[in-house]
Amino acid sequence: MECKRVACLGAGFVGGPTMAVFASKCPDIHFTVLDIDSSKIDQWNSNNLPIYEPNLYEIIQPVRGQNLFFSTNIIEEIEAADMIFFSLPTPTKKQGLGAGSACDLSYFEQAVRNVATILTKYKGFKIIVEKSTVPVRTAEMVKEILTCNCKELEFSVLSNPEFLAEGSAVNDLLFPNRVLIGGDNMQAITALFMLYAKWVPSDRIITTSLWSSELAKLCSNAMLAQRVSSINSISALCEKVGADVEDVARVLTKDERIGSKFLQTSIGFGGSCFKKDILCLVYLCENVGLSEVAEYWRQVIVMNEFQTNRYCRVISKMLVNLKMKNIAIFGFAYKKNTSDTRESPSAYVCNSLLQEEAILHIFDPKVTRQQMLAEMNFHEFLDGISSEKHLISHSDPYVAVKNTCAIVVLTEWDIFKNLNYESMYAEMQKPAFIFDGRNVLNHKALKRVGFKVVAIGKSEFCI
Repeated sequence: MECKRVACLGAGFVGGPTMAVFASKCPDIHFTVLDIDSSKIDQWNSNNLPIYEPNLYEIIQPVRGQNLFFSTNIIEEIEAADMIFFSLPTPTKKQGLGAGSACDLSYFEQAVRNVATILTKYKGFKIIVEKSTVPVRTAEMVKEILTCNCKELEFSVLSNPEFLAEGSAVNDLLFPNRVLIGGDNMQAITALFMLYAKWVPSDRIITTSLWSSELAKLCSNAMLAQRVSSINSISALCEKVGADVEDVARVLTKDERIGSKFLQTSIGFGGSCFKKDILCLVYLCENVGLSEVAEYWRQVIVMNEFQTNRYCRVISKMLVNLKMKNIAIFGFAYKKNTSDTRESPSAYVCNSLLQEEAILHIFDPKVTRQQMLAEMNFHEFLDGISSEKHLISHSDPYVAVKNTCAIVVLTEWDIFKNLNYESMYAEMQKPAFIFDGRNVLNHKALKRVGFKVVAIGKSEFCI
């Protein structure tokens, strides 16, 4: 089957960058990213993209309007597409059966039903691609909906989960260490395989069954999160026994069987995927009677929450009383090189400090105050106007620290390594603290300036 037109439902962190790279590598194929949110589509069609990713604009600019398009014209594009990607959010359910652990497939299912309605009388073959992270056997639901509603449609469902890290998504798409295609129709598998083969070496394109592909994605994120929680658990032990977690990690990473990835201690992992996907895995294990396996993976999240809460307690203990104290917060995104704030540990730390009536002065180079408030409100952290007034955003880190008693580093932005902390110290109340929640600063230099430095995984917290 020759694929000439591709449509992607969902113009978010995955759909937009993925189709942009496809378009840059497959100039003879027409790609359209679709969304019902016209304001988001307008942003994709402007120079002010709705998300921040390094090098994303440079990828989009040459192909937009050539073979890459962003549109709300869903009916026309779905009818014309040979291949349809589904890249919709699948958050954790907030209510009903499985609330707190199961994936909420309502957005995904509604998109499938909308496509089924569009293709009710369509005669021909379509390739349906799950790009969203979904529970195992979601493809069965997709097949059933399309079969029941599209009597003359021939189709095949593929699983093609993303393995992107926000902050390096473009690079991950250009140079993937693996591409996974799950399916049971060789014609459809080959069609998607050939798209990726335009730039991905064939030995990096893995084909499996649908169910193996759906499960592999969940397991991949669970394993990565497990490593973060593992090193964070060790950081707590280091503080008690007088060891340095960075020394321990350096020894561990020299073992080729362990490697160096995801062994940087921190206040905890965040983002839209890790927690959600582990909870989905936990729910799956419980449903098939594997309660011990479910509890094993649940502890990864328990440890992550322990680390964040422990850090908050340390700040409160060191500053003694937080009421009406001005505290500078460096970073609100859940990691550097992204504007994504979903499940950011920064939000949880800020909430803890606001609960003690601290006044927060937040600087993040890519996150707006509107985004900060949206994330805080999503978790119902803010209890009214008074809380919002205590959350102040700044566009200049030097302004953010004036008259504060502490700087709390919550995101590992490179810019934080190169600031003039000596001039900041002069503008702060004394004693002046730095709580380095990412262990990215030069602690010895900061101590020479006069700061009381509080790091993670160091003996008694202080250097």
